[in-house]
Amino acid sequence: MTTSTVPLRWLDDAPPAELPGGATWGVPLPRGTVASVSALGLRQMGGPSVPAQFWPLATWPDGSVKWAGCAVGALDAPGAYEVVTDLSPQTAAAGAGIGSVVVREDADEIVVANGVIELAFARPEHGAIDTLARRVVRDGRIVARDIRLVSLLQDDVPEDGAAGPRRRFRSRVHRVVVEQDGPVRAVVRVEGAHRDEDGSREWLPFTVRFVVVAGSAEVRLVHTVVWDGDAEHDFLAGLGLRADVPLRAPLHDRHVRIAGADGGFFAEAVRGLTGLRRDPGAEVRGAQIRGEATPPTPRWNPQVSERLELIPAWGDFTLTQLSADGFAIRKRTAPGHAWIDAGAGTRAEGFIGISDPAGGLGVGIRSFWQSHPGQLDLRGATGDQAELTAWLYAPEARPMDLRFYHDGLGQDDFATQLEGLEITYEDYEPGFGDAHGVARTHELTLFAYAATPPIAQVAAAVERVQRPPLLQPTPDHLHAVGVFGDWAPVDRSTPARTEIEDSVDFLLDFYLGQVDQRRWYGFWNYGDVMHAYDADRHVWRYDVGGYAWDNSELSPDLWLWYSYLRSGRADVFRFAEAMTRHTGEVDVYHLGRWQGLGSRHNVQHWGCSAKQLRISSPIYRRIFHYLTADERVGDLLTELRDSDARFLDTDPTRKVRTDAATYRPDRAALAVGLGTDWGALAATWLADWERTGNERSRDRLLGTMADIGALPHGFLTGEALYDIDAGRFDSARERIAVSHLSAVFGLVEVCSELISLVDVPGFRDAWLEYCRLYLASPDEQEAAVGQRLTGIHLEQAHSRLTAYAAASRGDDALADAAWRAFEGIGEWLVHRRDFVLRRIDGPAVLNPVDEAPTVGTNDVAQYGLAAIQNLALIGDRLPR
Repeated sequence: MTTSTVPLRWLDDAPPAELPGGATWGVPLPRGTVASVSALGLRQMGGPSVPAQFWPLATWPDGSVKWAGCAVGALDAPGAYEVVTDLSPQTAAAGAGIGSVVVREDADEIVVANGVIELAFARPEHGAIDTLARRVVRDGRIVARDIRLVSLLQDDVPEDGAAGPRRRFRSRVHRVVVEQDGPVRAVVRVEGAHRDEDGSREWLPFTVRFVVVAGSAEVRLVHTVVWDGDAEHDFLAGLGLRADVPLRAPLHDRHVRIAGADGGFFAEAVRGLTGLRRDPGAEVRGAQIRGEATPPTPRWNPQVSERLELIPAWGDFTLTQLSADGFAIRKRTAPGHAWIDAGAGTRAEGFIGISDPAGGLGVGIRSFWQSHPGQLDLRGATGDQAELTAWLYAPEARPMDLRFYHDGLGQDDFATQLEGLEITYEDYEPGFGDAHGVARTHELTLFAYAATPPIAQVAAAVERVQRPPLLQPTPDHLHAVGVFGDWAPVDRSTPARTEIEDSVDFLLDFYLGQVDQRRWYGFWNYGDVMHAYDADRHVWRYDVGGYAWDNSELSPDLWLWYSYLRSGRADVFRFAEAMTRHTGEVDVYHLGRWQGLGSRHNVQHWGCSAKQLRISSPIYRRIFHYLTADERVGDLLTELRDSDARFLDTDPTRKVRTDAATYRPDRAALAVGLGTDWGALAATWLADWERTGNERSRDRLLGTMADIGALPHGFLTGEALYDIDAGRFDSARERIAVSHLSAVFGLVEVCSELISLVDVPGFRDAWLEYCRLYLASPDEQEAAVGQRLTGIHLEQAHSRLTAYAAASRGDDALADAAWRAFEGIGEWLVHRRDFVLRRIDGPAVLNPVDEAPTVGTNDVAQYGLAAIQNLALIGDRLPR
């Protein structure tokens, strides 16, 4: 193996002032250079080594490490770093063992300690437990105990909006697993479900990962819940994380911290000493405002110290964020007494804490206001133990209603459903608009305090919760290693390149702006974008069938990720991250009859009857997984391993199949499309093979590649018969069928990557022929395959197929044809602003705007991908 160095950059370009929570990320390594992650080390640029932990994320076909996960613990003054493969044993030893994380397992519990805190978990195999974690200890004192999940369920939603009777549920833990055990990073996965108080029902399965890093007082949580209810009768009225916080100090030394908007804070004591008629003294007031222990009461003004019991103490606090644009804070002295309005604002940053000079706990929720309705509760702050709840779904909001949004409109058979598709673009089918099996993931952070922290420290921590510092490989390194197919770093070296790069940036900026302007936020919605625009109403078509939420239609996920890979833009990364979290969880089924499938675009994310692999495809998730080493997205990749079995019960083309009268799903002859279907399966098998070494996935991937290469017309066959037990196609099928959708859901990207990874006889030629002929003239098509191809659309998007053929063959004529197809009618799609936007001249709209888009998300995403890939493949052949 040879020496390799991976230069790193901070996502936000400059290193953070401090890194108390550590960082985790992924790096790619050139093929054949690293046999084991034990060869890797981290060092400052040109300086000493830094303690770090490495683990394999993926391997190349030759067995060398392709992607490695990396982690550092808390750092006081982070700087510039690089991953190296030739770190000398002496240099590495100098940094080893500093602030190590230790995991102790015994018969009763699992304890994770990092020199600053200890986190203890009970073992469910020794008896039923309803806590995720037993206790959090700092400096020998318990600062939190009994960390659990809670939820509320209503059986009905009254039409007048009144709250109905609610049943209380609490987490019941089934399994606790140590996934990583240090020395820099430890991960404990807790699995279970919610159970009601009398044990009569268990639902809402969950997974919560606790991440502890060396030297840190922070614990990162990744919480996933799967909806497995009956939408007609189950209305979730609250979902949250709760902990008990011991309090030891006098009430005037107990401090509440709640994050507001734009770095502002609600910061008050349980019993306030300021603003009174009598002054306790400047020293006392100053200490309380700073969150420090006040001087002993004999040093106070006795006019205050002798009347302390007459000053109200506030035991309960609540913040509600019921929309993206408004929060409110209120407090009360105790149950049975009125709530008092305490503050309000726009977008709260999702943090609440309670502490005293002996310690305390804070909880932060990432993307809090974006994922509304949220709520933060503190109860019992005047007692010996306060109860802190971070609600992921607010009890004060209307209960969650997941019923389908219309009654079917008489679409009881395929014929009427296809008619509905003609008018609203909605692919409806009775019973298919079901949310049973979709999921939602949140990220939270627990802060274990040794004493009440200064407001500036809490504000910096909240900023890190919302925008975590992240190390990343540079675009140049990512490109040089050759991961993810055809793309190249941003290049403005010529006027023509600059024109296209500017158009790509314009579209990215426009969509980033639309998220906020159109308020694409909410518990189930955040991370998605809308499909198409209604130019008459001046709104995106949020209520029109299949034109509403996009659900990965034509791969906006890939457009964003490839845009990030080549630019390194932090805003694009976070947009793509939110989309990955959404589309991989909400738009995909994780249990039930459609497990492993995703839902096509719709007014509701799960509303469409087209349940297909093209939406659940790992091609949309794996880039984020490899760049961040995120375990939850790794789960999403793994759970798709056997998704080919879905063809046995859910035929994606059942409504339009020309052989519907005779076709019956059969294990030995399943009809599988060679575009959206096989592209998703190939991405699934590739991700599983390179991540886990699974031979079944490897054999199905390589076997079906060989079968496609052996088909008389390769990819032009359109659909092949698949033997699910053998994992192979019938390679004798003689037919030609082309769809304009085949190559726009990740097929281009996965084929390019596979050809660079493995040499499978016939596969490269089959793909090149498809790329060459798709936009060829009818005469060329007829000469090659005996007939003209029909169903040719999205020419600009498919220009990248022609570009691939041109680059592979070194064919200038094909390169010119690709650029002509990309140009379309003689203009770059968006080389002028007024080509994609038009001025609004009409009635006022809810969110006033000056311009409206003239193209849909699918056009924009495919334009962006075509621009990126064409520049990488044939950018040197751009017309001058």
